[in-house]
Amino acid sequence: MRHLMSPLDFSVEELDTLLALASDIEKNPEKYAHACAGKKLATLFYEPSTRTRLSHEAAMLNLGGSVLGFSSADSSSASKGESVSDTIRTISCYADIAAMRHPKEGAPMVACKHASIPVINAGDGGHQHPTQTLTDLLTIKSLKGHLNNMTIGLCGDLKFGRTVHSLIHALVRYEGIQFVLISPEELRLPSYIRQDVLDKHQIPYKEVVRLEDALPELDILYMTRVQKERFFNEEDYVRMKDFYILDKKKMQLAPKDMHVLHPLPRVNEISVEVDDDPRAAYFKQVQYGVYVRMALILTLLDIHVD
Repeated sequence: MRHLMSPLDFSVEELDTLLALASDIEKNPEKYAHACAGKKLATLFYEPSTRTRLSHEAAMLNLGGSVLGFSSADSSSASKGESVSDTIRTISCYADIAAMRHPKEGAPMVACKHASIPVINAGDGGHQHPTQTLTDLLTIKSLKGHLNNMTIGLCGDLKFGRTVHSLIHALVRYEGIQFVLISPEELRLPSYIRQDVLDKHQIPYKEVVRLEDALPELDILYMTRVQKERFFNEEDYVRMKDFYILDKKKMQLAPKDMHVLHPLPRVNEISVEVDDDPRAAYFKQVQYGVYVRMALILTLLDIHVD
């Protein structure tokens, strides 16, 4: 039985197989419409989510399965003090696979150690967000045709952004990748990721403060929001939240074949006027998220469709 706690749980070869399956699902959805008939997915979301929870549910429903679960800790027995380990033992009696989001780092790892069903980490604190990373990889590969030899700009909250941390872990395994880290001083990428991931793998990177300085050299711009829920005081959040706003004027500095990604939700870091730019790929990214989660559910349940 396999779980997904980190993007590194799959080898590069396994990732390629998963992404190929997701692409086939995109092209032939009817072929997979009943693949999970009789199977149940439990979504255990201890903090709010729109895309991650609903995309997991849509993925299972598209496969012909069914879903159950809760959308906040307040609507579960966690509000009564039930532990994660007891919850997952209980859910294992009801469902065939579970997706868990939790504000505490490592909670899904605790769950998988006590589960008798596969567990998907759907985000744990500022740590990992592997299904978003799979979505990002599928999006980049679909738009660019490859996952190597690219300059990736990561912009915004690089300190707390679990999507950024997961994406870096995944992309350093491909050849010719380099990063431009775009953030204010207060939201720089944590030193342990710079040292243990980028430096360790000898990945070229540079840190800049101005988005305008980075745009001309990018193949992919990955925007992120400043996350209010990760700040300890309101003043720091207010000071940081409008640090970057990508608008039509800034997009004129970017290459014609650059694509803009964003894990969403956005607040105001991408102006709505950018939505009509053909390089804006963040809503395509949402759709790719359904395909890749369909592929992941099939893979973890070891279901093969001829």
